[in-house]
Amino acid sequence: MLVVKDFWMAVLAQDEAAIRSFFHENAYVNWHCTNERFTVDEFVRANCEYPGDWAGEIERQETLGDLIITVTHVYTKDKRQSFHAVSFIKTEGDKILSIDEYWGDDGLAPLWRQEKHIGTTIQNSACFDS
Repeated sequence: MLVVKDFWMAVLAQDEAAIRSFFHENAYVNWHCTNERFTVDEFVRANCEYPGDWAGEIERQETLGDLIITVTHVYTKDKRQSFHAVSFIKTEGDKILSIDEYWGDDGLAPLWRQEKHIGTTIQNSACFDS
């Protein structure tokens, strides 16, 4: 069975060889928020050439048969950029067949909602300071 924490640690470390080792040869990755599909080679390149030094942690993981769903907080080590990724990882044994991923920028609520004084803070985080 795939150890998804090890996969995410390889992604955050931008470790090309380690990332490749998790994928089935015909796997693909969809980044739905930007309407992009990547082969394994393209995904590795996009990930490993992305600028910055990264850290993060899986905040939630659910497994439904051969589907692993993760919510991962990804941020630069200097905490200037922060994102959350929701990943639907389809597996076969210990290899990834596909990933459908949704990335969102972390930040403050829009001003129009702040002015309405609705909602409360989920958590305090340096990643949300502005």
